[in-house]
Amino acid sequence: MTAYRAAAACAVAACIALGAMRVAAHHGTLVSYDRDKQWTAKAVVSEFRYLNPHAQIFFDVTDEQKRVTHWSGELLPNPAQLIATGWTRKRSMEALKAGTPITITVAPSRAGGSVVLVLRILDETGQELLGAAAAPAAPPRPPQ
Repeated sequence: MTAYRAAAACAVAACIALGAMRVAAHHGTLVSYDRDKQWTAKAVVSEFRYLNPHAQIFFDVTDEQKRVTHWSGELLPNPAQLIATGWTRKRSMEALKAGTPITITVAPSRAGGSVVLVLRILDETGQELLGAAAAPAAPPRPPQ
């Protein structure tokens, strides 16, 4: 009976440890991006993925020298929040299909690279597609 209890205790401890690792694996989205350095650009959607915990959009921005930069962005609202505002998977996939021109406002990753937090997306007519749940303003800095 003691070996059974020891095995059961080990199994419970392993489940707790695995559960804790899974919780710790989710990042703090607002902390990972620099909202003080937001930028807006005209872009073209290359792919949209309606995923948990955050939908992803891949887009290309062309500069004045005709150089194309490929970007990867995560949307702040999760799929449940998107659905609550009427953005179902089907609607999102249709409105943001590859080749769609958009104007996008993002906050860059604090780690650098071409990863961003998407704050707002407008279609080519200027109608807001996503952005009603944009990131709040950066919190005030604590006094030093």
